[in-house]
Amino acid sequence: MKITVLSGGVGGAKFLLGVKAFVGLDPFGGAGTDPVTGEAATPDVTAIVNNGDDIRLHGLQVCPDLDSCLYTLSGVADTVRGWGRLDETWTAAAELASYGAEAPWFSLGDKDIATHLVRTRMLDAGYPLSAVTAALGAKWQPGVTLLPMSDQRIETHVVVSDPAFEPGPGSTAGAPDVALHFQEWWTRYRAGIPAKRFVFVGAEEARPGAGVLEALATADLILVAPSNPVVSIGPILAVPGLREALLAAPARIVGVSPLIAGKPLRGHADACLAAIDVECSAQGVGRHYGARSEGGLLDGFLVAEGEDVQIPGVRVAEAPLLMMDPQATAAMVAACLELSR
Repeated sequence: MKITVLSGGVGGAKFLLGVKAFVGLDPFGGAGTDPVTGEAATPDVTAIVNNGDDIRLHGLQVCPDLDSCLYTLSGVADTVRGWGRLDETWTAAAELASYGAEAPWFSLGDKDIATHLVRTRMLDAGYPLSAVTAALGAKWQPGVTLLPMSDQRIETHVVVSDPAFEPGPGSTAGAPDVALHFQEWWTRYRAGIPAKRFVFVGAEEARPGAGVLEALATADLILVAPSNPVVSIGPILAVPGLREALLAAPARIVGVSPLIAGKPLRGHADACLAAIDVECSAQGVGRHYGARSEGGLLDGFLVAEGEDVQIPGVRVAEAPLLMMDPQATAAMVAACLELSR
């Protein structure tokens, strides 16, 4: 079975561990065993990953969502901190801080810097991001084909009231609008400044990344990971041609709710949904995605147990959605497959 997943970073990576377990792969690397034949499993999972979070820091191209997937699926992620490499050191960050040159809200570990150095060197030599990602995957063997949504540079910016604005004496003027890079809004301000809107800079001129359209056209099942609907899945859908390819795909498309009892388990999806006037609930997210039969995204939608969700044109089923371990998540994938039938 060929499974293609639309994914963001940390939550998407955990979901992909379950997809690997479901198809008989070792979740944290290695070939694994096919549960039916007992032979070595052949990986046939592709993840189309958001790269709208990408940012240039210290002259290095950082791809947070791609790296979260790469490190997690290869078993080298720091699962306690929730991002970056296991057993990381911070010598370079400390030296940058001594020069007053570090961005204190986005530190890069020494091992992580090596990844960004290789990526930036290859990009500057003219390789597309998809080829760079494949080269990094050849080293780490994540067991999943990781595809950036586009080889063009796309950046998610967040329009907010200027947090640095200080009105003059007697002034009644409000703070002007400014655009922050998503990473600054998300990491530095913890999404604490109300977002007015999100802008996917460069998306209108972008094209689907190498292999993306083929992965959708040849899949037996397409899954939408329980990633942030606005800033993880939203940028993917903003790439011209991708939504059309999803509508035309022969496989059923099943999404998984990123919310349980109206709350995100991680991150700031509630703040993102509020900015686009979508109710912070499984039903709100499902209706935001919409039915594929009506030009939306979904054929099916998996929600948490006890959720009363009704989305016109979409089959809805309930299942435990806590991704406690790859096996629990594999059960979610099995429920998605059953729902697609």
